[in-house]
Amino acid sequence: MSVKPSTGHGSGLKWFKSSYSTDDGPACVEVASAPGTVHVRDSKNVNGPSIVFGPQEWAAFVSYTAPH
Repeated sequence: MSVKPSTGHGSGLKWFKSSYSTDDGPACVEVASAPGTVHVRDSKNVNGPSIVFGPQEWAAFVSYTAPH
């Protein structure tokens, strides 16, 4: 998996979408990082709400979702 910058509106965060997402097919989540936080949003609704994780919560989420 790789990431690519995503266009969209927002608060000045630089959002990244998985290369598994395509413009003409299924979409997925986008991620942006800021000091002390990681933001996640639905790539189909870039103006919608986002979820904000602290560093420990993000690490726990990633380790839970990573293939074993």
